[in-house]
Formats: sequence, structure tokens, C-alpha cells
Amino acid sequence: MHLMIVGAHCGDGEIQAGAIAHKYAQAGYKVTFLHLTAGEKGTPAHLDVESYRKQKIEEAEKAAAILGGTSITLNHRDAELTFNEELVKEVATIFRKEKPDFVITHWVNSMHPDHALCQLIVQDAWLKASLPGFELDGLAPHGLRRVFHSENWEDMEGYEPDIYVDVTDSFDAYLEALSCYWFIMNSTSFRYYDYYKALGTMRGCLGRTTYAQTLQNSKGLHVRREGHIPGFPIPQGGTK
Repeated sequence: MHLMIVGAHCGDGEIQAGAIAHKYAQAGYKVTFLHLTAGEKGTPAHLDVESYRKQKIEEAEKAAAILGGTSITLNHRDAELTFNEELVKEVATIFRKEKPDFVITHWVNSMHPDHALCQLIVQDAWLKASLPGFELDGLAPHGLRRVFHSENWEDMEGYEPDIYVDVTDSFDAYLEALSCYWFIMNSTSFRYYDYYKALGTMRGCLGRTTYAQTLQNSKGLHVRREGHIPGFPIPQGGTK
């Protein structure tokens, strides 16, 4: 089984669902982080944009390794994403090559245009990857089983979690992965590390566990609090 987490920028998928990723990787799932851009435009004063882009790609690879996955970063530019057929087909081709069973991505509303576009691109790529009428590098059609939305402080308009995943045993690895990112540890505009540590604690309280991360179904199904994502169980005692 293969979980793919698709974010607009390096760091998005990790902060939103990194602990979930680690939990599933430890249970034997293949885990891939796909970043549509590096998220390089928030360049620190001591770097130029291209240098920071390379740094963020390296940070993404380090974070993915800690979480038990791999990282793919596409060659698109931060804050310049557009919804176009070329990009949708690029992502659809990756879906066919990598064959993820389920995907976690951004929520549908966001203050950041790249985030909102990302989930639209994922949904359209899901369709095109599954249809035999679309020719994509000669690859066989592949359909995802589900797409879930995850929690980001910039994407909270209308976000109402209906899945609480217990990530208590993965939370230390999650925090270690977050610390790989310069922006998470050094941003002066938002306290990323503190926020997501507190968010995991708060969601854990609501999920009746120590730490939790949440997801929302696209169709807003009922709230479920359990140790795995519905439909994608972890075998009992199923760690590597």
C-alpha cells in the first residue's frame, strides 16, 4: 500500500500530515511526499531565491527520510502556480508511475492561492490518471482509492476535521522532521513549530489520546476517532 502526500510547497505536507506519514511508514506502507514547488519565495536574508530553493529541496529530503518516506519536488515556482493541463498531466503521470493508493493534500479553501490550486490539481489529476482514454507516457491507468484533506493554519476556512488519527508514537519523529526546515524553526512571521506541536496536543485532547492529526473527507463524512485512517488499517502489531 502506498500513501502519497501532495503539498504546494516543501514543508506543507510534512506539517499537515507528517506524523500520519510516519505512522503508516512504520506499519509497512510506502510513503511519498510530492511537492509542486519548493516554496522558495520566502527567502531568508542571507540567501538568494535559487539557493533557498536548493536548500528547501534538501530539507524536504531529510524530513522525508526521518518520516520513513521519499521526497519528489517538481520544477515549478512558488507563488506562480496556475491550474493548467500541462501541470495536471504531470501530476497524473506521477500517479500512474508511483501508484499511490490514497492521497492527502490541502483543504479546498486557503488564504494562499497555491494551496487552493494544489488540491484542485490533485482532484483533476486523479481523474485523468484513472481514465484509459488519456495517454500519459504509455503508462497504464491508475485510480486512487481516496483523497483526504489535512490541516494547515492557512487553510482553515470551512475545515472541520472528521477523522482523528492517533499519532502519539510518531510525534517525536514528526517534530524532528519539522526541525529540518529553516522556515519552521526561524520564521519571524509565524511560530510554525510551536503551533503544530500545540495543534497535535489539542487534537490529541479532542481525539482522547496524547497527540493526533486530523483529516477531512471531501464529502464531509461523520467524525471517527481511531488509530488509523478509515479504509486503510494498520495490522495489529504491524510495525517494521
